Amino acid sequence: MTQFDVLAIGHVTRDHNIIGDKAEVSPGGAVYYGGMTLLALGLRVMVITRLKEEDFGLLDGLKGAGAVVHAVAAPETSGIENFHPDPNSDKRICHLLGFAGPFQIVDILPVKARLYYIGTVVPGEVDLPFLKEIASRGPLAVDAQGFLRKEVNKELIADRWDQARDVLPLIHYLKVDNREAATVTGETDRYKAAKILRDWGAKEVVLTHQGGVMVQIGDEVVEAPFHPRSLAGRTGRGDTCFSSYFGRRLLGDSPAQAVRFAAALTTLKLEEPGPFRRSLDEVQALIQVYNQQWKP
Repeated sequence: MTQFDVLAIGHVTRDHNIIGDKAEVSPGGAVYYGGMTLLALGLRVMVITRLKEEDFGLLDGLKGAGAVVHAVAAPETSGIENFHPDPNSDKRICHLLGFAGPFQIVDILPVKARLYYIGTVVPGEVDLPFLKEIASRGPLAVDAQGFLRKEVNKELIADRWDQARDVLPLIHYLKVDNREAATVTGETDRYKAAKILRDWGAKEVVLTHQGGVMVQIGDEVVEAPFHPRSLAGRTGRGDTCFSSYFGRRLLGDSPAQAVRFAAALTTLKLEEPGPFRRSLDEVQALIQVYNQQWKP
């Protein structure tokens, strides 16, 4: 049976990204941005996704970077319009453009992985029985985004996650941003919200916000800032940060080391549209800057 470091499950999307008066169509989705990051770290990655057969070309980037990709043909391809009215603001308005349908257990090939990454971006990609089955196979990394999103007049908004208490005990690595954490827990203080999510069962809570990333693991909090020179590559920020964190944890980093690495890599990604494609030497150089700043 084939062994991978990460088996990533989620929709690769056809996205329309509008920043100010500039627009582009590009591949998107958590497993796209996250998968490209994991591959850049040198990990063995398989991606299982659903999309329309005529859009299989959206997967070329992942394949070219070394991923093994299994695409299930669907009636349509999921897509999101990400509208950033102000190029210098973190505000984003998302509209649903299509839905490739829910994953079924039969979609998942019989492969083994050290970690199973559920990267959902639109509502309805997976359900609780599916998650429980995947969790029975090995540790889970889960992005809460798709579980929280609800479509209202074609706009995707963060709404309640009624099954959070059932899902969180299944999860090793949980990814939320500060708004999502507040929506789930009712707590606007991100430190308190992360503790609540830990208490509900997630082992490592990765919480991103405009200024950086923090992780709650046990009673410990570790965090690091983002310092981008621009926000041109903000789409995919959370996916990149999350995957670089748990990717480095798989490679043996401590939580503090992995947080600094994730913050540095995400800083570089934020400066350029698309997935992370820069040198790991640049990441290490930026980490050295962080280390100098944070010397006791």
